[in-house]
Amino acid sequence: MYRFLLGLASAAVLSWASVSHAETALHNVRGFLPDLRFTLETAGDKKVTQDDFKGSTVMMFFGYASCPDVCPTTMAQLAQVMHELGDDADKVRILFVSVDPHRDTPKILQAYVDAFESNAIGLTGTEKQVADVARRYRVAYQIEKPRGNNPDNYEVAHSRGVYIFDAAGRARYLAADTESVEVLTAGVRSLLDQS
Repeated sequence: MYRFLLGLASAAVLSWASVSHAETALHNVRGFLPDLRFTLETAGDKKVTQDDFKGSTVMMFFGYASCPDVCPTTMAQLAQVMHELGDDADKVRILFVSVDPHRDTPKILQAYVDAFESNAIGLTGTEKQVADVARRYRVAYQIEKPRGNNPDNYEVAHSRGVYIFDAAGRARYLAADTESVEVLTAGVRSLLDQS
């Protein structure tokens, strides 16, 4: 009986490990997701488009500056990827697209991303601009009702994921926000090697 239970436990662990491993793989999205395209705003009220990042590999993530957990964790991971890339980090940009255009002014957003990584750029825009970009990449988000009397005291529910584009702006990989730094770094390096 003891061996039977031990066998079941071992099988469960192996099964969990393979599922866990499968869930942490980069998903090749070439041909399934659209290429990098947007018109948004960054610090200094500067309008930017995908053309400003031609020649750079891009890791794009959707979130908001006052996010309590997911966004800072993911930004820290992406900053670690940049660190792991060493000198090659100059060929990579992190784009943090806010899904909270009401509170995330370009200045606030840039200060937020600068706290993690100097090659990160905070992007925001009008409600329509943000909604258009989110729809393009199938990102779902919802601004919750304010808590209490303060209209700025609310959370934003949003889908997670890191989109990775090659130097030509083609969508190449989609990663879970829980992806390991090692796997993300390997994926970015593979694109850098191809360019």
